[in-house]
Amino acid sequence: MQNFTLELQFQIISIGSASGLVYIDNSLFIISDNSSFLYEYNILEKKLSKTKLLANSQENITKKDKFDFESIVLKGNKLHILGSGSTPKREKRITYNLETKNVTEKDLSKVYQNLKQTGSISDDELNIEGASFFKKKWLLFQRGNGVNSRNGIFKINSLKTEFHTEFIKVQLPKIKHIETSFTDTILVEDKIYFLATAEDTTSTYDDGEILGSLIGRMDSQTFEIEFTQKISDNHKFEGLTLYTKTETDIQFLICEDNDTDVLETNIYKLTLNKE
Repeated sequence: MQNFTLELQFQIISIGSASGLVYIDNSLFIISDNSSFLYEYNILEKKLSKTKLLANSQENITKKDKFDFESIVLKGNKLHILGSGSTPKREKRITYNLETKNVTEKDLSKVYQNLKQTGSISDDELNIEGASFFKKKWLLFQRGNGVNSRNGIFKINSLKTEFHTEFIKVQLPKIKHIETSFTDTILVEDKIYFLATAEDTTSTYDDGEILGSLIGRMDSQTFEIEFTQKISDNHKFEGLTLYTKTETDIQFLICEDNDTDVLETNIYKLTLNKE
């Protein structure tokens, strides 16, 4: 059991279905799973701006057409934004250079096909919801909310043409009768913190009733889970970024995917007291 507090920190109008965020120098970079923009919210000025990730970027894209950007991770001076891979349209990686503001696009269909083969995951059950980069390896987190409930971590040396992949299956706690499944992750020093949600569905495509969300921590070498703590009975938390860290506690900002067309996003501050 972890001592924690969860409080609403920001309400941002004009973003819906937030799915990932990165905090850098008083700015929040936010992605949405039904939009093809990258949003930047300046905390001090309370100002929102957005950048096109694709030539024909749109908001509130219909489910069958959306690119389902679910993962955003800072690597060097670039933000890497990954689609979930749950349909052919969702197999893109977008890179945003924080210095030059350049945006580049890469097709990850071959990489995702390799993930499915390595993890024995069917086409309709691949669902990458989090990503980290550690010791020259990409860690891609599979959300096991399909029929076969295959939560796990793909350890991959490259997102380029030549790559080697491992799949480590992970058992996550249940909330009520449903096993939770990864919704985002972040690397803090040598620990992986993760969010997981119990959603009453066996589809990576269709939404279900939300039964609660938890946060957990695992070792980045062994992937052994060190603790989990339920933080909500009814929120679907999907984005996780480090906010502040002291000797006594660690604070994260997390975002909620409301699974609606409402263009409004709530950002919460989650504080964990260190053991």
